[in-house]
Amino acid sequence: MRIRPATPADLPLLQDIERAAGEPFRTLGMTEIADDEPPALDLLERFRKAGHAWIAEADGEESEGGGGDAGAGRPVAYLIGEPVDGAFHIEQVSVHPDAAHRGVGRALIAYAADRARDQCLTGLTLTTFTEVPWNAPYYERIGFRPLTDPELTPGLRKIRATEAEHGLDRWPRVCMHRAVT
Repeated sequence: MRIRPATPADLPLLQDIERAAGEPFRTLGMTEIADDEPPALDLLERFRKAGHAWIAEADGEESEGGGGDAGAGRPVAYLIGEPVDGAFHIEQVSVHPDAAHRGVGRALIAYAADRARDQCLTGLTLTTFTEVPWNAPYYERIGFRPLTDPELTPGLRKIRATEAEHGLDRWPRVCMHRAVT
């Protein structure tokens, strides 16, 4: 697997990854999440231009159905984010189901942590569903901790308010933080 900055040509593929990554939410009765449109191309381009959009490419191992080198170089996951109140806020990290459970998401998050450290940011933040196994429980396993309400920065409060406006609070959510050292 190789992680690299996203290019303009990658952006529609990121939307495809997002659609595929949303499908497992159906099994939890979260069809609205599964049916949610991926980030618009102009939004993805904004993250890309800022240098905050990265993709993980298949090296053959992660190719669809494990089909060898046929999928080598194909994007299988992506991460977008931006600095918020002194930390790098992960807006979205999505892994295509064909590449799930192979450490791809973990590698992208480690890459984001390295970039955050390079930018002298103190940590990573994200918001996520508390009761989805591949969300908050996963992030806790890789070193994130839930933030209490008093710990939320103004920027995180704004992000949570926007999520609530979009109906995401229909399911329990949490802000999480992981220090970068």
